[in-house]
Amino acid sequence: MGHNYISHISPLAVLAMLAMTVLNTSCFGDEPDYCEADIETATLHVSDPAAFFFQPTDSLQTVFSTDSVITFAVRSDADVTSLSPVFTLSPGASIEPASGSTHDFSQGAVIYTVTSEDRKWQRHYRVSVVPTMITVADTLCYDFEHFELETATQRYYMWHNVLPDGSLGNDWATANAGFRISMGSAQPMDYPTTPLVDGYDGAGVCLTTRDTGPFGRMANKRLAAGNMFLGTFDIRIAMSDHLHATRFGIPFTSKPERFTGYYTFEPGATVQDFYGNPIASRTDSASVYAVFYRNHDAQGNEVVLYGDNVLSSDLLVAVANMGYVAPTTQWTPWDVKFEYREEIDEQLLASRGYSLAIVFSSSASGGDFIGAIGSRLCVDKVRLICSHEE
Repeated sequence: MGHNYISHISPLAVLAMLAMTVLNTSCFGDEPDYCEADIETATLHVSDPAAFFFQPTDSLQTVFSTDSVITFAVRSDADVTSLSPVFTLSPGASIEPASGSTHDFSQGAVIYTVTSEDRKWQRHYRVSVVPTMITVADTLCYDFEHFELETATQRYYMWHNVLPDGSLGNDWATANAGFRISMGSAQPMDYPTTPLVDGYDGAGVCLTTRDTGPFGRMANKRLAAGNMFLGTFDIRIAMSDHLHATRFGIPFTSKPERFTGYYTFEPGATVQDFYGNPIASRTDSASVYAVFYRNHDAQGNEVVLYGDNVLSSDLLVAVANMGYVAPTTQWTPWDVKFEYREEIDEQLLASRGYSLAIVFSSSASGGDFIGAIGSRLCVDKVRLICSHEE
């Protein structure tokens, strides 16, 4: 090993320093300063939480730095005409309207503006409180028509789902924000997860396994699989604990029976291992699956599943896994049945005690940084066929 300064720093530390450099530009444009205009948590205090929320933990939300939409789902008969959300902010930041001020959320979302302590940066948040009917639709549709460039950086795309009141939510997540750490100069369409304008029916989504460049190679994180999932991505721990940065699942109030959609898949030329060595005998494979699980443990603590247990947790209730994703350049349907491991508790279902995660990845072993650069999975017209009690 040489005697220059950088040789005495671990590869992960070098990449972490790069992460700070990249994240320092995460407010607006390419301004080289640290963004300190974030909402970090949002809380709703009400007199009777059990009658207002489905679960006690629904009253508090952790807001990730990539989020600009905050939605509280409450019971369908909840009075949302006079509520006073309370926020914790980046140190020294201020918010308008004020934290704790009272608003009528029956008229729609309230726009909050957070300003950094030095007054240089601002971020805008849409905060909604949505009375939520228990899902009774036989089929839920995910068509990937609602996407936009991430509001703070304009560097990568994010997708929205349609909420019961017609507004847009943040249920879909990707690891695009993590890719920006190693490839800060990449253009939006060069990221692992991008829009597909000409999908099977309207817009779709395209997932591509990408090279993470010299800094990725330095940290033995040589590739980033394109991924998309129902849940959240925690950029704060993406470098130190990437498997726990992917937080899979959203509360779900119907019993899913089948998971369908359309896909194309073209594996990349050469699978490489963790160290970048080619595995000549292996062809890359994709992941297409959905899981249904209990979202609180036996002690009542809120639970999400992560990259290291999404298919192995003891809290799993049902799994619909496509398994082998056959390569095809033509739009091809899939239709997978949920395999149940236990009976559904109808009372728990009605109180949002179960969560659903849908997961797509262009390289099935991408979480271990194994895959083929250029593997490309496209998906569209995803459906969840559910059953319900009349």
